[in-house]
Amino acid sequence: MPIESLTKKKIRMENVVSKLKQQYPDSKCSLRYASSFQLLTATILSAQCTDERVNKVTKGMFARYSTPGDFANLPLETIKKEIYSTGFYNNKAKSIKAMAEMVVNSHSGNVPNTLDEMVKLPGVGRKTANVVLGNIQGIPSIVVDTHVTRITNLLKFVKTKNAVKIESELSKLINKNDWTLFAHLLIDHGRAVCIANRPQCNNCVIAEFCPSKLGDT
Repeated sequence: MPIESLTKKKIRMENVVSKLKQQYPDSKCSLRYASSFQLLTATILSAQCTDERVNKVTKGMFARYSTPGDFANLPLETIKKEIYSTGFYNNKAKSIKAMAEMVVNSHSGNVPNTLDEMVKLPGVGRKTANVVLGNIQGIPSIVVDTHVTRITNLLKFVKTKNAVKIESELSKLINKNDWTLFAHLLIDHGRAVCIANRPQCNNCVIAEFCPSKLGDT
């Protein structure tokens, strides 16, 4: 593939986003939540776990404990039992409890609404912070998860697995109004069509814009 100019990349990205919007008109965050804190907690739980499993766990848990204060006061062992089935429950429980304590003690019980402040919370990296900023705060944010990493590399928009670099590169290509939606579109497409190790290129609405589609050399 010849070297692609930034202008041509942006045009190709516009076409990709437009096609995916048509294909997945209802694309949105699949985690269930009723507040910034609940989405933050659910996103921490989603590491190495399906959103479906997280939603099953949080449905009952958030009915019993819903606020930062609730979790800050819960014994660590109780949190572990609540989230056990999401995997890596020891580390996740420690992160959630410490995060809740910091929200209560340093932010008056309110999840901060800036990236710089949010990534200071235990267990919260750029990806998790961007999920909350984009879906709750309405701040355009590019979430880089495994689907975004894999598919943007296949599309040759990026050539790295470094999430920070991917976020930076994509911010130059995607219309800012679509930053938050972009990850949801790629997640839906990754689950339905561009499946890891078995992509269905013949059924892909963006195949014409993908240098990696099967059959290419």
